[in-house]
Amino acid sequence: MYNFALIGAAGFIAPRHLKAIKETGNNLLAALDKHDCVGVMDSYFPNADFFVEFERFDRHIDKLKRQGTKVDYVSICTPNYLHDSHIRFALRQGADAICEKPIVLNPWNIDALQEIEKETKRKVYTILQLRLHPAIIELKKKVEEGPVDKIYDIDLTYITSRGRWYGISWKGDNQKSGGVATNIGVHFFDMLTWIFGDVRKNVVHVSRCDKAAGYLELERARVRWFLSVDYNDVPNDAKLNNQRTFRSIVIEGKEIEFSEGFTDLHTKTYQNILQGKGFGLEESRHSIQTVYYIRNTKEIGLVGDYHPFCLLLKD
Repeated sequence: MYNFALIGAAGFIAPRHLKAIKETGNNLLAALDKHDCVGVMDSYFPNADFFVEFERFDRHIDKLKRQGTKVDYVSICTPNYLHDSHIRFALRQGADAICEKPIVLNPWNIDALQEIEKETKRKVYTILQLRLHPAIIELKKKVEEGPVDKIYDIDLTYITSRGRWYGISWKGDNQKSGGVATNIGVHFFDMLTWIFGDVRKNVVHVSRCDKAAGYLELERARVRWFLSVDYNDVPNDAKLNNQRTFRSIVIEGKEIEFSEGFTDLHTKTYQNILQGKGFGLEESRHSIQTVYYIRNTKEIGLVGDYHPFCLLLKD
């Protein structure tokens, strides 16, 4: 049994990490969040110590280590712009880090963390759960077994409606979240480059606070992508079924179904990490470079090969 600490216990994604720690038979010693609405901990680790101040949390983890109770892993569920700092904390405490995506906001942060990995002899892991989804694994297998010169045409659409709070929170601040393409799209870009190869061309057609769209040319695919947190972008058929989320990947005119199990892969991720098979910093590099470029590139408007949903946007 391994000992865990968790940073960001009040966040949206924290329950999946708490569940994964529990289901893999491990123990949570301590958790941190500046917000104290963490009653979810009662369902998993009611005896874990909880802190709202980082300084006291830091002191507690250090005290445990000096008393012979070492924290083996620190799970990081904090806002995107804090990931880099909290990973550094974990490594310097002698623990491995398990960090939510995006693991960092800038490509050069990966290089710096790799240096600290070498210094501390610890490891950084991230959550790239789509690589573990059965439908995505099957797709990768089909592509690898298909014609080597085949270039696939893909439309990626992901709309996950958010309320007015989204723009007020850290998620609506590009400096903190990395923008829509980073915050809700980074795992899709990881999946695409994992299957279809490196990015050769990256065009941004739409770049707004609540949506983004563009075109990626990969080694073995041409991808039109559309990402949004605006409910108005949800197709009418989905709205009639009371859906606030729409997720679609169409490859060569055929829909790839992967809606089921999309949010239930954290435990599998933890199992792989504990077996030494998790995804590390280098596996994250391509997707971080992709979203960094999207975030820092000016939109060109509806020119060239753009996603069909762009035609429905209003100025």
